[in-house]
Amino acid sequence: MSGVWGNNIKLSIFGESHGRAVGITIDGLPAGIELDLEYIESEMRRRAPGRNALSTQRQEKDSFEILSGFFNGRTTGTPICAVIWNSDQHSKDYSELKDLMRPGHGDYTGKVKYKGFNDYRGGGHFSARVTAPFVFAGAIAKQILRDKGIVVGAHIKAVGNIQEENFDSVNLSEDLLKELVKKEFPVIDDNKGTEMQNLIIQAKDELDSVGGIVETAVLNLPVGIGSPFFDSVESCLAHLLFSIPAVKGVEFGAGFDISKMRGSEANDEYYMDGDRVKTYTNNNGGILGGITSGMPMIFRTAFKPTASIARPQRTINITEGKEAELEIKGRHDPCIVHRAVPVVEAAAALTILDLMYNN
Repeated sequence: MSGVWGNNIKLSIFGESHGRAVGITIDGLPAGIELDLEYIESEMRRRAPGRNALSTQRQEKDSFEILSGFFNGRTTGTPICAVIWNSDQHSKDYSELKDLMRPGHGDYTGKVKYKGFNDYRGGGHFSARVTAPFVFAGAIAKQILRDKGIVVGAHIKAVGNIQEENFDSVNLSEDLLKELVKKEFPVIDDNKGTEMQNLIIQAKDELDSVGGIVETAVLNLPVGIGSPFFDSVESCLAHLLFSIPAVKGVEFGAGFDISKMRGSEANDEYYMDGDRVKTYTNNNGGILGGITSGMPMIFRTAFKPTASIARPQRTINITEGKEAELEIKGRHDPCIVHRAVPVVEAAAALTILDLMYNN
């Protein structure tokens, strides 16, 4: 298994959901970068479980401990290693999952891939718990980008069949992105947000789950980041986004809807704004030929419903080779979309920073 990502900044992620800790090593950051630890802690809280009735009641503070690469408030230039200790595991809830494969989860494929030696407790390395150190790395990347004037933000575009409006892809303001970060349930339309939250609670009461969509924007990107083909912004970012558990779809700009347009509609026509080149529309999401155009970078990430639900489901007992029925115990999110927002932002920040170091 490869737990390493990146060309110029290399991430190595480790740990399991019910192991002693999860963590990350970040290689490639230059020396002398000042890190705001309070900001990193605030980002970790956005993803942390157990904050409200919408999330799993597993109580993890997601406090991090930096073991190396950080001294007197700044990076040293050597690899940063950070751990997040696990403190609230109920491993006994997962004892039957050694044999009973959860529908929609990585239990079956993981057991086959790793010949039964994988840690099945809480999903092991397949668990969204492993996104906690990912958010830690993303918070560092966002600080570095922020110092360059680049702002990353996102909102919950949809939960189930309840949707709010897309970002204004041409005239999106930094203030809106900054306001969304402050919200526990980050939506533009609070009324729609209430409907979404009610749907999550309804699914939870019905022993079920719902999925949704996160829409993300990156503002003030310079023109020229990325390359055609294999190192395009889209291909690099999609690689990292699809590494996030439960992601099943990614679209940029107008996304799949651009296929319904004619070229005269889809093409983003240019104009001069002083000495800056801009476009009247942004159907291509701020990326042309795999390279940033200077317009807001816009993309949407689709998450499937949480696989672990308490309803009876048909499955197999892999050890006995027989069909069986499963009612999943333990503490699980009825929807992961609201907790996934900082994870998707982290993916965007890390991808952009990695590509910028290559420019």
